[in-house]
Amino acid sequence: MATSTLNPPRSVRAPASGGRDAGAHRRRRFLHWVAVHALAIAAALFFVLPFVFVFLTSVMSDQQALTSDLWPRSWHWSNYSTVFHTPGFLTWWKNSLMYAVLGTVFTVVSSTPVAYALAKFRFKGRRTAMILVISTMMLPPQVIVIPMYLVWAQQFHLSGSLWPLIIPMAFGDAYSIFLLRQFLLTIPNEYIESAKVDGCGELRTLLRVVVPMAKPGIAAVALFQFFYCWNDYFGPQIYASQNPAAWTLSYGLESFKSAHSVNWNITMAATLLVMAPVILVFFFAQKAFVEGVTLTGVKG
Repeated sequence: MATSTLNPPRSVRAPASGGRDAGAHRRRRFLHWVAVHALAIAAALFFVLPFVFVFLTSVMSDQQALTSDLWPRSWHWSNYSTVFHTPGFLTWWKNSLMYAVLGTVFTVVSSTPVAYALAKFRFKGRRTAMILVISTMMLPPQVIVIPMYLVWAQQFHLSGSLWPLIIPMAFGDAYSIFLLRQFLLTIPNEYIESAKVDGCGELRTLLRVVVPMAKPGIAAVALFQFFYCWNDYFGPQIYASQNPAAWTLSYGLESFKSAHSVNWNITMAATLLVMAPVILVFFFAQKAFVEGVTLTGVKG
């Protein structure tokens, strides 16, 4: 009886040792997780912190903006209302939306049939046509801007508008054709041959078989084109600079910054409103975007 009192059973002492082991295991797992994700966390902070700074500055007062005090003493949400009531801002927003939406639709509609032909048709000169498409991607736009401006201004009298930037997108885009062609190469030919056996022509095969299977690639191309048009500064500067009614947000923001150079809180609010549509579009479509970009590089 004395021996059993002095030496308690091992089952009574086991939970303490097991608890220590479990705690050590959790700490090791946590340290492993930190070590694996440290670089990703640092990169995320590197990209996120500038947006946080812009947002916090946009809701500060004039006196606090760009001072050492990084947290707003009072939240001035009226700064965004001030931006919207700035003359011309809503017009710039409408022009940017028109430019981005029409440019995206025209590019997708015109580039998809060309990419389909280059990916699935067998014809003489197909490789040469693909080389010509790729070679146009290597030509800087500054090289042809003067002759193109003369054509649109003198022959079509469309200077002072965004149509010289929108209309050419209805005839295809080299980068979009290349990206879609790479994606269409991943679609097995058996699906297309089966559709033709069932009596589908080329157009019906494209619309009923190829396009539904190519949705990720088309989504990636559409997002790329939308981002390009929304952020385009060079094109509106060339063709629409003399007409404020045709300015886009990217070009109008430069004029806005000049007018509100002292009011950095207002300028940051305008900047955030310009970036917001692009961020929202990417946030809701990032799955299709990543899938499309990933699969376009499967075949060459």
